[in-house]
Amino acid sequence: MKTFSPRKLYFKNIYFFLLPCLVLSVRTVQAQTPAAKVTALLKAEMQSRHIPGLQLAVIRHRQIILTRELGVASLEFKVPVNSGTLFSINSIAKVFTGTAIMQLVEQGKLKLDDSVSRYLGDLPAAWRPVTVRQLLSHTSGLPDIEDDQTDGLVGNKGESTAWRVVKIMPLPSRPGEKFNYIATNYLLAQRVIERVTGQPFENYIRMAQWKPAGLRKTVYGNSNDVAPQKSPTYTYYLLDRDKGERALTKTLRQVNEIFPLSYRADAGVFSTATEMAQWLLALENGKLLKPQSIRTMWTPVKLNNGKYDGFDPPYNAYALGWPVAVRKEHPAVAPIGGGRAFILTYPDDDLSVILFTNLTGCSPGAIAEKIAAIYLHVQ
Repeated sequence: MKTFSPRKLYFKNIYFFLLPCLVLSVRTVQAQTPAAKVTALLKAEMQSRHIPGLQLAVIRHRQIILTRELGVASLEFKVPVNSGTLFSINSIAKVFTGTAIMQLVEQGKLKLDDSVSRYLGDLPAAWRPVTVRQLLSHTSGLPDIEDDQTDGLVGNKGESTAWRVVKIMPLPSRPGEKFNYIATNYLLAQRVIERVTGQPFENYIRMAQWKPAGLRKTVYGNSNDVAPQKSPTYTYYLLDRDKGERALTKTLRQVNEIFPLSYRADAGVFSTATEMAQWLLALENGKLLKPQSIRTMWTPVKLNNGKYDGFDPPYNAYALGWPVAVRKEHPAVAPIGGGRAFILTYPDDDLSVILFTNLTGCSPGAIAEKIAAIYLHVQ
């Protein structure tokens, strides 16, 4: 016969009293992990910014510590985003160009401060003082081969017509005088790379960068090209051709972008967050460039007056294919693509956030900064 034990009853009651508290405590701790915070943040941002789908990869101490795939890749067919979904990363393609130039510098095949005319002979006389460094940093002073009023090329025809037209246009400024983000710079950078390597630009990038980094899905192309698992790009903005400005509307549309073959150094890449994380790790681990070359590529270029210029703060300077946030705490390099894709790298903190979405104009940089703050413990 069992005897009554007040002591056993006490501990039994305490156990059942504390068990829910312990479970709640564990759940609270789990909810406070960086991964959980990031996931909650992404879901909230997607809802408030009306982002259909996205991918995320976070690198810390040269390891991929978090990936996320949320939402839908295709609104029309309700196809969910997965790790293999391709997103248009547009101007982020410039990082491949900057890296390619630095690879050729390492090989002794060109110099950053060489005149572009040393490699390209069919340039107007006014263009010849422009250097390779000025092309990559958008400080060349050259006219833009793209037309903001039409969202196409100058001359309103094909590539050959645009090339003839832009060569007779006046220079907006002297080389090194101003920062001006234009496609002409990377058109010439592409021609330099092709002249020095003796092969098509895309082939060189695939063999010299994508293959060593293990990229298998990343491709060059246009938004209307067919590729496995490629997400459409959406936007709420509509170009007002009279004003040459984009106006915010309430109607969601698909974006139709054409990236001519001659301009692939400037834009036209489709990739996944995980593959770009692999590429960034290959870069930082010395598979693509030496450490000194990376530092040179990420060093902002000064204007003739000794000052920096770039996009809106905090990205107030520009390096060799990479926008730069020059600041005392947490300096960063951060290429953006089409207002929908963002790579945020803090070299001093050994942290990178790669965020790809399928909604143009959703401010991915602002979201990436919030994610980085979770890992940097900066509020």
